Amino acid sequence: MPQEEFDAIVIGSGPNGLAAAVALARAGKSVLVVEAEDEIGGGTRSAELTLPGYIHDVCSAVHPMGILSPFLGQLPLAEHGLEWIRPQASVAHPLDEGDAVMLYRSLERTCEGLGVDGAAYARLVRPFLDSPHELLADLLAPLRIPSGPVQMARFGLRAMFSANRLSRMLFREERARALFAGCSGHSILPLTKPLSAALGLIFSVTGHVEDWPVAKGGSHAITRALASYLESLGGKLRTGTRVRRLADLPGARAILFDTSPDQLSRIAGEALPAGYRRRLERYRYGPGVFKLDWALDGAIPWRDPRCLEASTVHVGGTLEEISASERDMYRGRHPARPFLILCQQSDFDSTRAPEGKRTGYAYCHVPHRSSEDMTEVIESQVERFAPGFRDRILARHAMNTVSFEAYNPNYVGGAITGGVADAFQLFTRPVARLDPYRTPNPKLYICSASTPPGGGVHGQCGYWAAQSVLKRL
Repeated sequence: MPQEEFDAIVIGSGPNGLAAAVALARAGKSVLVVEAEDEIGGGTRSAELTLPGYIHDVCSAVHPMGILSPFLGQLPLAEHGLEWIRPQASVAHPLDEGDAVMLYRSLERTCEGLGVDGAAYARLVRPFLDSPHELLADLLAPLRIPSGPVQMARFGLRAMFSANRLSRMLFREERARALFAGCSGHSILPLTKPLSAALGLIFSVTGHVEDWPVAKGGSHAITRALASYLESLGGKLRTGTRVRRLADLPGARAILFDTSPDQLSRIAGEALPAGYRRRLERYRYGPGVFKLDWALDGAIPWRDPRCLEASTVHVGGTLEEISASERDMYRGRHPARPFLILCQQSDFDSTRAPEGKRTGYAYCHVPHRSSEDMTEVIESQVERFAPGFRDRILARHAMNTVSFEAYNPNYVGGAITGGVADAFQLFTRPVARLDPYRTPNPKLYICSASTPPGGGVHGQCGYWAAQSVLKRL
């Protein structure tokens, strides 16, 4: 690599790495992004995984945090090719008995489907809808004095509970409990753990602020737009360049790692104190995922056709069933009826599949480094709520935890969210420091999802790491 001199080099071109690079370039700094793979994007790549003409998102698929990101939202990404496509509903949650529970942007319409619990659900989320963007700006940040302290305190009083306990405290019937359990399942925590209610509340609120969108053409459109904007600011990108040690890089005043903590430790080596490296090596990555992509001969035949209105379908049944699934995977067992996060992007984006055809995508949570084939149980769960689903499958593509780590080394053991986000590691990731992005070496920083605020395509980890760099530069 030519020995140029940059103000900053970013290792890794996922959403956080590119967000960090853009924030630095907007501040007038010279920036280079180095990517090991031939294509940028990290968790936002899209590809023809099954059949020609069927575009699948390899990892992230639906992006409420992308469209609501405080940093990404201020960037002119539409001018660089990013187009959000909004569905009619954010979430559908089918049940064995009765219609599916729907999460619509309209709070009133959502409450109508919750029966006797509609009023309780409204009392839960309505206080956060007066200034939701302020709330999200505080939540998607490291520990600091919040800009809306009263709202954050109100949020914290509810988020501190387990999802299981909060939903049982607030709701009398299964419909509202199931809806909240499905939203909480994104935490990849047992629903009996404290703070598992936090994700349930966040995702419930976001569904009333924006319909959970997909990116036209595939999730890769997000990072392609970021890269295009970065280059318009004078930033540079180099793909197909794997960094194994710091000596592989040209000169720079700061180096940011959009990598897992173990890669930071390995690449930096003795440039970091041995004690700090040991703390990085104790970082907990948590459970992984098993994912299926399908090429389909038409839309999924949901028993309740309103499920086709939603970009995301939470497949898992009742609160009790979802709790059992997430408890089992956290204890190292493979649930017979797993909780699924299913996305149907092509129902809203016709560029994803040939005319009249569809793509489908679903994953479940599994133990760390699991090699279990979950194809049969996943497809059985979908068939349970969409009889005839298997008859629509033209081709499938499976990824287990080993495949995910091979695809992206940040997904250690198949963990796609950058590590466990429980009470012990939510704000202290990757280690407990006043500035979690800065290492003991003032030249080295970490900006991946293994820093606050954690997983998701929002770029906030990269944005906040860039702010830390700028204080020094």
